[in-house]
Amino acid sequence: MAGDRPGGEPLVLGVPRAAFRPSPVFLALVALFVTSGVLTWNGFGNVRLDVFLFVVSGWLVSLCLHEYAHAVVAFRAGDRSVAHRGYLTLNPLKYSHPLLSIVLPVAVVLLGGIGLPGGAVWVDRHAIPGRLRHTLVSLAGPATNVLFTLVLVLAVRLGAAGGGPVEFWAALALLAFLQLTASVLNLLPVPGLDGGNMIQPWLNPQWRKMYDLFAPFGFILLFALLWNPRINGWFFGAVFTVGDFLGLPQRLYALGLDLIRFWQG
Repeated sequence: MAGDRPGGEPLVLGVPRAAFRPSPVFLALVALFVTSGVLTWNGFGNVRLDVFLFVVSGWLVSLCLHEYAHAVVAFRAGDRSVAHRGYLTLNPLKYSHPLLSIVLPVAVVLLGGIGLPGGAVWVDRHAIPGRLRHTLVSLAGPATNVLFTLVLVLAVRLGAAGGGPVEFWAALALLAFLQLTASVLNLLPVPGLDGGNMIQPWLNPQWRKMYDLFAPFGFILLFALLWNPRINGWFFGAVFTVGDFLGLPQRLYALGLDLIRFWQG
């Protein structure tokens, strides 16, 4: 429902329309993603650097859209605070600490080829009625990663068969692989992460209290789990199996992971 403030500024459900405008930071990331994609396709300059910029900017854009999905569903479910905090502007600097939200996930992408969950949207759960709505808020982010995975895999399968620079398709395949790993990670029932938050509203009070106790350490718990060789093997085994099922060429995303490490070239 739209309206106007006394001063004439348009409102959407009581929130200034400016709260929904994409931030200059996000628009700059999109511009970098498009520009580096064009450079990669045309083989202009240092191709490894072009691929690096293409993959990293694309991953950061997806992080913004992942968190935006959480925020917009929370807003529609009744939490207006997400708009006042700037979450609906797609600004990655609004979602959490820049080190944990941007630098760490990008570093893990470069070193390990894992789409690590990035920032976090703080949602006022008291403003959202009903357990199903809470689950949908938590599901919105991973659902975005799943959608990106399917779209990118389809683009790689259709586009690579038609020719074009292998570096471009390798970069796109790596982005698809990162979205796939992010989808799996975000759906794991780990306290504090999206998968855990999806089931938290349905737990009985005793289990919910224990869940809330461990939730602040979910990120550390995730690292500990992936550090275990057996669990790490299970995780990547599942990711590779799903990737093969979808038809994502392993040779392409492996090449993409090699190309983004431009300092080794």
